[in-house]
Amino acid sequence: MSTARSRVWMASARNGGRVLRLVSEDAKPTSPYPKASLLLRGGARLVDVAVAWGLYVVCGAAGAVVALLFLLLADGMIQGQSVGKRIFGVKVVHLPTRSAARHRDSTLRNAPLALIVLLGMMPAPLGPVAAAAGLLVIGGVEAWRVLRDPLGWRLGDTWAQTQVVDGKVVAGVTVAARTPVAHERAPGRLMSAAKVRRGRSTFRKRRGYPCASR
Repeated sequence: MSTARSRVWMASARNGGRVLRLVSEDAKPTSPYPKASLLLRGGARLVDVAVAWGLYVVCGAAGAVVALLFLLLADGMIQGQSVGKRIFGVKVVHLPTRSAARHRDSTLRNAPLALIVLLGMMPAPLGPVAAAAGLLVIGGVEAWRVLRDPLGWRLGDTWAQTQVVDGKVVAGVTVAARTPVAHERAPGRLMSAAKVRRGRSTFRKRRGYPCASR
C-alpha cells in the first residue's frame, strides 16, 4: 500500500451522481480549459461585491447575513455564474464532472472570501479592524494564487475542485450530467409483457372463451 497521504473528494459517477474516490493529496483533476482572463474575473468580482454591498444596505439589520449568503452561493445561481460572471462572460466549472458549479461548489470556493464578511460582523470597533486585516491577508493570498497558478486556482478552487473559465470556451463542450435521468422501460420487459398477452389469448381460444375486443 502506498505511504503517500490521501484524501477523499467527490468525483463523477454513473447515473449523474457523484461517488467518493481516494486520490493523492497533491493531485489535481485534469483540466481541458485555459486560464480565464484576470480582467474579466476581476470585473465580475467587483460586480458581485457591489451587489453584496447593496443587499447589505437595503436589508437593514439582516443585511450582513444576506450579503454573506449571496457571496457564498453566488457562483451556483445561474449555471455556474454569479451576476458579475454572467455580465463578464465567465463561469465556474466543477472539474471532475466538467459541469457547471452548483451551490455546494460555490459555497466551498467562496468560503475564504466569506470569512472576511464574518470578521466584519464582530462588534465594533473590533469588527472593521478584523475585516480590514482579513481582506489584506486572505485577499492577498487568494490574489497571489490566482496570478501564479497555471489554471488560475485560488484556495477556494482547491477545496471545491473548480476553475473559472471563459464561458465561450465551454459553450460547445459536452459535460457530464449531474441530475437523475428518468429511465425508460427496458425492451426485455416489453417483450415479456407481449408474450404474456399472447399466452392469455391462446388460452382463451382453447377454452372457447370470447377474446376481449380492442
